[in-house]
Amino acid sequence: MKDKYKGIFLIILSAFCFALMNTFVRLAGDLPSIQKSFFRNFIAAIFAAVMIVKSGTSFRWNKGNLPDLLVRAIAGTVGILCNFYAVDHLVLSDASMLNKMSPFFVIIFSIFILRERVTVIQILCVAGAFLGSLLVIKPTFSNTDLLASSLGFLGGLGAGLAYTFVRKLGTKGENGNRIVFFFSAFSCLVTLPFLVFDYHPMSVSQTMILLAAGLSAAGGQFSITAAYTYAPGREISVYDYSQIIFSALLGFVFFSQVPDIWSIAGYCIICLMAVLMFFYNNRRESVKS
Repeated sequence: MKDKYKGIFLIILSAFCFALMNTFVRLAGDLPSIQKSFFRNFIAAIFAAVMIVKSGTSFRWNKGNLPDLLVRAIAGTVGILCNFYAVDHLVLSDASMLNKMSPFFVIIFSIFILRERVTVIQILCVAGAFLGSLLVIKPTFSNTDLLASSLGFLGGLGAGLAYTFVRKLGTKGENGNRIVFFFSAFSCLVTLPFLVFDYHPMSVSQTMILLAAGLSAAGGQFSITAAYTYAPGREISVYDYSQIIFSALLGFVFFSQVPDIWSIAGYCIICLMAVLMFFYNNRRESVKS
């Protein structure tokens, strides 16, 4: 039970760190999403490299895992770029909520990639979450934020595909720190040419803010990894949605943002689907055992 509480604390801490990362990304001002992404992943790559060296493991991936690592890295890079664009153009809690569609996309991708079976209840929860996301996106031509909302949704899809391949790599024995390092280094290499040819000069404060965003992201990444070593996902994953609360509070404090009634309704539906999935999965596991 103590380990479960540690897991809950760590996953809530990771949610706060990721909400803080999004806040810093927004505070960095009018810089390209690619430039912000580079700094975020550069810090994460350094942290992952230090962890690999400290653990005494090799930087060389396991034989046969390169294709999966590449798909994870490409999907993760697309997911971050889309999420950062949404963070810069939407209410902070809206951007965070759309990114939190990723667990539902994991279920969909797991059917085709991991050949996992899903139940009718799980499919209904995914469908309900999608309907909730439409309330946040508000897909009408009169919605001036439609592009940012759509990219935020695409960011959640990219993250879902990336997490599916993280899970696949985990089942094949790939080291977790190596997965983080490969993704972060790959993302830096991909975005570096854009940074070189279209670099936007940054003030000292912007540089410090982006470094803080990178540190927050690293804190979130390692907190969530540690959380799942203390308790299984079925027991603690629902607490990850506390990020929406943190994002809403930080958005109000720093940017005076207040989500509209449709977005709040969408949050409620998506979180309700997550809670239903949480209890359903727990019940399934208890029946199996």
